Amino acid sequence: MSADAKRAWGPLTEGLKIPRDLDLADRARALDQVGITLGAHRLLVGRVIEALPERDAALLVSSRSWPLLAHRMHTMAQAGEPFTAHLARLAPDTAAWRTGPPADTATRLLLAAHHALTTPLGAPLPTGLRVSASAARSRSRSTTGPDTAAASGGRPAPAESAAPTHHRRTAPAPRQGRGR
Repeated sequence: MSADAKRAWGPLTEGLKIPRDLDLADRARALDQVGITLGAHRLLVGRVIEALPERDAALLVSSRSWPLLAHRMHTMAQAGEPFTAHLARLAPDTAAWRTGPPADTATRLLLAAHHALTTPLGAPLPTGLRVSASAARSRSRSTTGPDTAAASGGRPAPAESAAPTHHRRTAPAPRQGRGR
C-alpha cells in the first residue's frame, strides 16, 4: 500500500474505493486513479467555485487531498445528490471551521468540506471532530470486540491487580550470558 493511501485512510476515504497505490503527489494521476476524467474535474472545480467564496474554493481545490474530495463529489453527482448544496453550508462567515489558527485553515476547511458532503442537508454540521467508527476500528490495535466478548460469555475481562506497579512482586530477571 502506498504511503499516500495509508495517510489518507480514515474519514476522508470512508465509503469510497481508494486504490492501494494512490499517489496524491501527482494530481493528474491521482484523479485518474479515482476515476475522474479531465472534463469531470473541470465541472467539479466549477461547482466548488460557485458554491464557495473564491478564496475558500481555491484553498480547497489546491489542497493535497483534493482528489479524495473530488472523488466523493463525483460519486455524489453520479448518484444525483446535490453536492453544491452540501458545500454551500461552508460559505457563511460564522462557519465553525473559520475559527482557529490561520496555519490550520486548510486542514479545517478540508475536514469541514468532508463533513458537509457526508452530513444530510437537513442535519446541522458537526462543530468539532467527528469520529468515524469504521476508520477507528481499522486503526485500532485492540483485540476486544464482539467475537472476543462472546467467547468469554459476555463477561468483561478480569481487572488487573489494584496494587500499584511498584508494590507488585515480579520474578527475577533471567540471567544473561554464561553462568559459572
